Amino acid sequence: MAAFLLGAVLLIVQPQIVPSRPAINSNAETSSQSVQRELLKKTSQKNDFKESIHSNGSCQQLPQTIIIGVRKGGTRALLEMLSLHPDIAAAESEVHFFDWEDHYRNGLQWYINQMPFSYPHQITVEKTPAYFTSPKVPERVYNMNQSMRLLLILRDPSERVLSDYTQVFYNHMQKHKPYPSIEQFLIKNGELNVDYKAINRSLYYVHMQNWLKYFPLDHIHIVDGDKLIKDPFPEIEKVERFLKLSPQINASNFYFNKTKGFYCLRDSGRERCLHESKGRAHPQVDTRLLEKLQEYFHEPNKKFFELVGRTFDWH
Repeated sequence: MAAFLLGAVLLIVQPQIVPSRPAINSNAETSSQSVQRELLKKTSQKNDFKESIHSNGSCQQLPQTIIIGVRKGGTRALLEMLSLHPDIAAAESEVHFFDWEDHYRNGLQWYINQMPFSYPHQITVEKTPAYFTSPKVPERVYNMNQSMRLLLILRDPSERVLSDYTQVFYNHMQKHKPYPSIEQFLIKNGELNVDYKAINRSLYYVHMQNWLKYFPLDHIHIVDGDKLIKDPFPEIEKVERFLKLSPQINASNFYFNKTKGFYCLRDSGRERCLHESKGRAHPQVDTRLLEKLQEYFHEPNKKFFELVGRTFDWH
């Protein structure tokens, strides 16, 4: 009897076990806001971050999706098309948080401050094409959010090289600065100049290997940039499914502009096209040189196809 009474007393005075994490209240903050707060706590030394919450309930938050590249692959077009969806909130400018040291040293609070205000149900997206080819970026993104869903848009690597050159050429022309012909970059000592940065950026398998060290393939959706140009709707449908968005974008949101030579967008009766800098004509390249460039990419392309378990209609 004494033993029974002693046990009863111990049960009464025994402290209640407190769970390591508070129980989730269905009326409490959304999961995305909760995840953001935990990420900030882990990465902020002083835990002195501030949340910018608007009176209408929207706030700035870490992106749940990043368009990581590739440069001159159609990242701007992809972002504009994806922005047609009401559940997407897109950052206007390229943030360069993970690849520029000056920005990265500013910390996650600075990164959040570059994001648009969004509602809890929306997905925040930012795009910086340089991320894909920057060696440090995959690990940095992983350290911020291991569950990040990534969008990668690729084009025929040879065409991407020509687009890369074209952009830099026009940038110099606008500043009234001379710029060498593309042949001067592509040829060195009579051979293809494989040290040309534009060529290196098109070695997709090299950069993809780095991303796959940190993210599984099912967290990286590859958009076919060549198909997006020719027939955007099917590609955007795939992106909606990857991001688990309700199907809101439809074929009527796209129309072909004969003057510009590419598809433009129609949103709630308002029509808009990409900037005039998009879709510029590539420089004329000697056929033999172009064939040499395409031949060079044959093996790298094959390695990339094997890596991702997909093929693309590239030369």
